[in-house]
Amino acid sequence: MSTKPHRVALYLRVSTDGQSTALQRRELVQACKHRGWEVTEVYEDAGISGAKGRDGRPAFDRLCQDATRRRFDVIAAWSVDRLGRSLQDLVGFLEEAHGVGVHLYLHQQAVDTTTPAGRALFQMMGVFAEFERAMIRDRVKAGLADARAKGVKLGAPRTDAKVLQRIEREKAKGLSVRAIAAKVGVGAGTVHRVLSGEHVSQAGA
Repeated sequence: MSTKPHRVALYLRVSTDGQSTALQRRELVQACKHRGWEVTEVYEDAGISGAKGRDGRPAFDRLCQDATRRRFDVIAAWSVDRLGRSLQDLVGFLEEAHGVGVHLYLHQQAVDTTTPAGRALFQMMGVFAEFERAMIRDRVKAGLADARAKGVKLGAPRTDAKVLQRIEREKAKGLSVRAIAAKVGVGAGTVHRVLSGEHVSQAGA
C-alpha cells in the first residue's frame, strides 16, 4: 500500500545581507528528494541574526504559526543554529512542533525525528538542555552569593512590560511553561511568576 510523501517546510536563514541562502536551499531540496519527501513551503529570513527572538524573525514566526495549522509534516533546516539561539531554544521549539505532530530534519547534524534514532536523539537533547539550565542556575546563584558577600543589596527582579505581554500571548496559544521560557528567552521560574501574577512590570512600577 502506497503512502503519501511527507510534506516539508524548508527554513532558510543567513545573518547578513551579503550571504545567500542558495546553498542551504539546494542541499535541503536534495536531501528531501533523496528521502521521497515533497517540499511544499519555504520560509526565509535573509540578513537576520539568530540572536533575535521569534518576534524579530518574521519568516520563523510564520513557520511556527503554520506548524500549528499542520500545513506540513516536517520542518527541514540546514543546521541547528539556523533555528535557535541555544539548546534550550531548540528543545522548546521541538517540543512545540512535536506537540502538533510536526517532525524536524537538521541537515548538518543528521537529525531526523521521523526515525526512531532521531526521536531518541531528541530525548537526549532534552537531557542536555536541562543540564544547560542547571549550569545557568548555578552561575546565577554563585553571582548572587558573591554580590551579597560584597554588600550589594538585591531586590526581586522586575519583568519588562513587553516580556510580560509576550509571555501572556504565548500562554494564550496553549504553550507549556517550558516552551514559553525557551521562546521568550527567560527562565521557567519567571514564566511561572508572571502567570501566577507575582511579577510587577517596570512600566507599572
